Amino acid sequence: MSWETKRADRLAALAVEALLVEVAATPKPGLVDRVNNGAHDDMDLLTFQVSAAVLAPYFAEFARMGAAHRHLDTLLTQLRLIGCAAEKAMYARTGGVNTHKGAIFSFGVLLGSAGWLLAHGGRLTANAVLDVTRMVCAGLCRTDYGALIQDVVPGTKGEAVYLAYGLTGVRGEAEAGFPLVREYALPTYRLRRAAHTLLNDSLVDVLLVLMAHNMDTNIIGRRDLPSLYAVQRESARILTLGGMGTKAGREAVAALDAHLIDSWISPGGSADLVAVTYFLYEMEQSDTFGLG
Repeated sequence: MSWETKRADRLAALAVEALLVEVAATPKPGLVDRVNNGAHDDMDLLTFQVSAAVLAPYFAEFARMGAAHRHLDTLLTQLRLIGCAAEKAMYARTGGVNTHKGAIFSFGVLLGSAGWLLAHGGRLTANAVLDVTRMVCAGLCRTDYGALIQDVVPGTKGEAVYLAYGLTGVRGEAEAGFPLVREYALPTYRLRRAAHTLLNDSLVDVLLVLMAHNMDTNIIGRRDLPSLYAVQRESARILTLGGMGTKAGREAVAALDAHLIDSWISPGGSADLVAVTYFLYEMEQSDTFGLG
């Protein structure tokens, strides 16, 4: 096995680790965690664990495809073919439950970008991977949404939200190089880890930061735009209380969790970005990639 293949496999393993760590972080308002199933009645912690495990070989394929590809402008097409196969495997393993569809897309483009960097002698920093991802996904929203018109029935919730509000969700994030992760989540996570904050609490605080800034199409798809704004405001308020670092912050997180469950609101788009944040940070720290 070549050194490049070993590193691609390690990237895939780290991505799976990120999914497992993210779902275990507790409490996560409205989301599946170790205590409850959030605003979901069709999935639990074990559902996410088996889903993450089945994705491992596809994550490795993403990285290897990136490493084997010469031109970035055609890489996305190949990554999406792998992503379709990964989705089928996920649904087969979960009995039709969508646990990681958004994460498959996000990690597909990130792993493909990281693999490309490995093959071209680039350093696997978070910024470098995100820069390549932006190039890989150039024109994505125009391609996927450009042909939609107002009088058609949207095929997905993402299309419905785009037609109603012009929000591009995870596609827009990827095309822009995941600015929410780069500008908000990663700086917060780095500060928490540098301060030796517990991993669990660091991840919950990152989730709150993302919920405060993310135009999460998962929330709009289930509820409406005012509900999203309310979640953003409360998440920002909890951070001013100190987040998981204070008693008042922890109590507010628990209260928000109860409210989102009762309101059937799930910030799933932000949860996926927590996993992305963990992945990029740990990638930078790993001796495997010559950066630790």
